[in-house]
Amino acid sequence: MKFAVIGGTGLIGSKVVEKLRADGHEAVPCAKSTGVDVISGEGVEEAVAGADVIVDLTNSPTFDEAAPEFFRRSMGNLLDAGRKAGVGHFVVLSIVGVDQVPELDYYRAKTLQEELLAAGPIPYSIVRATQFMEFVDAIMSWSSDGDTVRLPETPLQPIAAQEVADAVAEAAMGTPLRGVHNIAGPEVFPLDELGRITLAARSDGRTVVTDDTAGMFSVVRGDVLTGRNDASLAPTRYADWLASH
Repeated sequence: MKFAVIGGTGLIGSKVVEKLRADGHEAVPCAKSTGVDVISGEGVEEAVAGADVIVDLTNSPTFDEAAPEFFRRSMGNLLDAGRKAGVGHFVVLSIVGVDQVPELDYYRAKTLQEELLAAGPIPYSIVRATQFMEFVDAIMSWSSDGDTVRLPETPLQPIAAQEVADAVAEAAMGTPLRGVHNIAGPEVFPLDELGRITLAARSDGRTVVTDDTAGMFSVVRGDVLTGRNDASLAPTRYADWLASH
């Protein structure tokens, strides 16, 4: 099969391309650096020509109120080009609980992306993942001030990027779900405790202060960003991931 992996040079995209190729498929990474601009539409039709499957791993360059327009335009261009090319399956990576946090511009934008895909002309699969282990440092940086990191107690269930990529590739190689598949890491942590574990493992002298008003995850209600009962659990534990990174 031939896969057009849009956003195929990024953290997840490059791993998806590698997995698909290892399984004997033709996987073409598409990004601005390869001449494909999902906003202007430049190179999109050429990128999906002859593809059996589109895997969309693009991301908005900002997390603010501009994000919905990014996904509106990118999905419009990709769906139109995919329909013209006769693509039989369109896969998108999204976020577990994304439709439960309307207070966040980026989450509303990703929910819009899902809705556009589901209403579009191509059979589809949505893979929703919990927060990546690779993003914990970035999350801490948003509310770090000198020697203090302020974090809420929001429950998260971190998953390794490699396992996200593997799940996306498996979905892309399979029959369209016409629905959502949730994936998550094996453990749930309060975000403040996740910060403490991370800093301790790296001998980082900063102190985590619990602050339920700090950072973007402060608006999350309850455990909506965890896999709860319906997610497939990846095997890698956070301590083991830390030890290898």
